Amino acid sequence: MTDQSSIKLPEASRRRFLQGAGATSLGLVVGFHWLPRTALAQAKAAGEPQMMNAFIRIAPDNTVTVLSKHLEMGQGVYTGLSTIVAEELDADWSQMRAEGAPADAKTYANLAFGMQGTGGSTAIANSYDQLRKAGATARAMLVAAAAEQWKVPAQDITVSKGVVSHAGSGRKASFGQLAAKAATMTPPAEVPLKDPAKFVYIGKKVARIDSRAKGNGTAQYTIDVKLPGMLTALLQRAPQFGATVKSFDAGKAKAVPGVVDVVQISNGVAVVAKNFWSAKLGREALTVEWDDAAAEKRGSDQILAEYKELAKKPGLPARKEGNVDEAFAKAAKIIEASYDFPYLAHAPMEPLDVVVKLDTQGADIRGCEIWAGDQFQTPDQMNAARVLGLKPEQVKINTLFAGGSFGRRATTMSDYIVEGAEIAKAIGAKEGTRGAPVKLMWTREDDIQGGRYRPMYHHVLKAGVDAQGNITAWQHRIVGQSIIAGTPFEQVMVKDGIDATSVEGAANLPYAIPNMSVELHTTRTGVTVLWWRSVGSTHTAFATEVFLDEIAAATGQDPVALRRKLLTRHPRHLGVLNLAAEKAGWGKPLPAGRLRGIAVHESFSSYVAEVAEVSLKPDGSWKVEKIVAAVDCGQPINPDIIRAQVESGIGFGLSATIKPGISLSNGTVEQSNFHDYEVLRIHEMPQVEVHIVPSREKPTGIGEPGTPPVAPAVANALMSGTKQVYRALPLPATATKSA
Repeated sequence: MTDQSSIKLPEASRRRFLQGAGATSLGLVVGFHWLPRTALAQAKAAGEPQMMNAFIRIAPDNTVTVLSKHLEMGQGVYTGLSTIVAEELDADWSQMRAEGAPADAKTYANLAFGMQGTGGSTAIANSYDQLRKAGATARAMLVAAAAEQWKVPAQDITVSKGVVSHAGSGRKASFGQLAAKAATMTPPAEVPLKDPAKFVYIGKKVARIDSRAKGNGTAQYTIDVKLPGMLTALLQRAPQFGATVKSFDAGKAKAVPGVVDVVQISNGVAVVAKNFWSAKLGREALTVEWDDAAAEKRGSDQILAEYKELAKKPGLPARKEGNVDEAFAKAAKIIEASYDFPYLAHAPMEPLDVVVKLDTQGADIRGCEIWAGDQFQTPDQMNAARVLGLKPEQVKINTLFAGGSFGRRATTMSDYIVEGAEIAKAIGAKEGTRGAPVKLMWTREDDIQGGRYRPMYHHVLKAGVDAQGNITAWQHRIVGQSIIAGTPFEQVMVKDGIDATSVEGAANLPYAIPNMSVELHTTRTGVTVLWWRSVGSTHTAFATEVFLDEIAAATGQDPVALRRKLLTRHPRHLGVLNLAAEKAGWGKPLPAGRLRGIAVHESFSSYVAEVAEVSLKPDGSWKVEKIVAAVDCGQPINPDIIRAQVESGIGFGLSATIKPGISLSNGTVEQSNFHDYEVLRIHEMPQVEVHIVPSREKPTGIGEPGTPPVAPAVANALMSGTKQVYRALPLPATATKSA
């Protein structure tokens, strides 16, 4: 595997990344980059679309294109960002378009990361103020152009639904008619932003910008890219993590019709062919001998057993308040539990793929163009440049739609991008294939067996309660692998040995408990790991919320009442808890065989509570029938997309709740495709209600926060009816009532 530390971010960039990653407000507006006046002048050629600023392009046909610095991978970010621009621009929604921005961190940095990239549910949060200003500034430039052209005061001009008007003279013009003139106007240093009370689009439902293209098949994904002379490559990777190529025999592979070449790169042996099928057959015929001296050889059970031993000892402190030992000594009752979580694959619908085309002169590489559903443009540009001996600015990245990611495409070591670049470089060194574009494709099996995973975790919790049932002590030990170790973010996101992503949702637990200790044991395995939708909260929410219900049961308290008592200082947590409970009818009788459970959790500065309604049959089989969710994500941009993302997050979380995870045998992943690494099927999806808290707070993340509460809500529902505790994911297929 390529070293994740191969790229280095500037210190200022790392500081900005930490600011965003620390669950603080992401409404940071720093370094807003307008296009240079020279660039605007160059764009003024007759009939060309005009760049009003780095984010907005207006064409003569009156279309307004928003250049999105964030990847559209199904989450609706093109629509959300365009909504913000359209609001301040006073455009008509029918004229709005969106496309991926160029890879250029100076102009298109994610303000939460300090580099260009999408993740951490930051897209809307970090772009809100920035794009409001971009839209308002472009509007002011259009007005200034009209005022100069019509010789009327700018304050007498109005803009509505894409039409610039002057009532006194009866003059009107479209954006497209004014764009060329407007592009020459000096952007105002400061512009007033619209009063939220006058919002036309923000907070309202508008049609998704990408729906038509995705519905009629014209949307371009990497898998759709076809270039003249393009070759297709499949890579044979090691079956064990950490193994390397010892030797290989390409004879039989090269004999397959359509196979053009077989080349070794840093991560395995690639078969390059005229089409996918030839490459696949060629790879099947390839013989590779692997050196497993440094490979991971443990199985999942062995790794988990080692984790359990570690958990018997104190870990490094992630949070320490009061005196836990003294509080335990005085407690009327001690409650203890442990929870286990497997490795999980991301399994996006479109497996990883990239197209790489080198610009060569003889054997020299002069430039590179990449097509990909690119989630981390800055690291990918830098790593591709490093491999090819180029400067980052010599690598052009065309960011296309991605068919899902859930974190998988966001790697600082740019695994699939680097593989594609290395293959293109290897065949480019040969006369017969020099300059040929290469499409590297991962099959589903490649993705499931050779990818990067949500780490395995083991949690141990202990609580002390007094005679009145009040929680007086809380101890939480977490054992698992660091996602951040070995990346450029380690210097700022790992403090005193604590990876912030391992303890998020636990170290910032909102419940009012006077004596609290959260500890972490960070482990090392050969298994490559990565953030997975909602990252640390995928396991901390389950452990803390199920344990809280165990405490409620042990002390005879209602789970909602207990949470209300503990959340008096956290009104936004309390707000979603009360809303979800109210809408789900908490406390009202349920039909026979129906159970309810609740969980509340904050992630990415958004607050979500979910009530699960579960049916339980006499034979122990059960099904999640309904989820009622309440969400507070600040100012809603598009309520329909918020609901869709919460529904999606619930479905994603339910997969991990009821479907087996990734398991290892002798260091090899046992699953290979959707037949043995299952995802939730449509008939298993429950009815979902999503209730959005009205808010004027800055927008926060929504792509991930719907995922963490669903598993504990389901487990708590089952516990309420069976009196059995459920301390591992996935949950058992049958639930038996205790005697």
